[in-house]
Amino acid sequence: MPAPDGGVQQRPERIGLLGGTFDPPHAGHLEAARRCREQLDLDRVLLVVANHPWQKAPVRDISPAADRLAMVGVAVAGLDGIEASGLEIDRGGPSYTIETVEELLGLAHGLDRPPPELFVIVGADLADGLGTWERVEELRRLVTLVVVSRPRSPVTDPPPGWRTVLVEGPGIDVSSSEVRAGVVEGRPLDGLVPEPVIRCIQRRDLYAVRR
Repeated sequence: MPAPDGGVQQRPERIGLLGGTFDPPHAGHLEAARRCREQLDLDRVLLVVANHPWQKAPVRDISPAADRLAMVGVAVAGLDGIEASGLEIDRGGPSYTIETVEELLGLAHGLDRPPPELFVIVGADLADGLGTWERVEELRRLVTLVVVSRPRSPVTDPPPGWRTVLVEGPGIDVSSSEVRAGVVEGRPLDGLVPEPVIRCIQRRDLYAVRR
């Protein structure tokens, strides 16, 4: 498309944001990211590692952010269009999706690029809790919500008030809490966690004495 100055008009980048604690990342996260990228024709999906997951931190101990980012980094290595993001870690403090969205829009503006089309990806088990998110009304205006079904959480009706896309999720029935328990109990993790993540857990001695 021609730009007003005679150059080529850049099209907006389509970016999926799959945020989370990723303590640890598992096969379900990666397959959900892959399906969303393919079905929604996204340029890339960012696995955004929370610095301080304010809704989970009061409930249990959270692994250091650097360890969680390292695990996501090795998990996505070599995956086309799926990237680890430390934006929220670099920003510090509690992690709010609205601030990450604003940062990505600001980065595009600073580079004189069109504002990206942003897709916030959540599991169906989290959709009912969206009303508790920080500045949720502003977030709704800025993004498209992608709700991914999980084996124990099928998608029924989309949350009201959002531009919503429903994606059939992977049939992999796994959660990070189950992986942590498996490490403590010495159970095999084959098929549930990518092998590079297993090696990263071992090198960093994660989950050895807690769940």
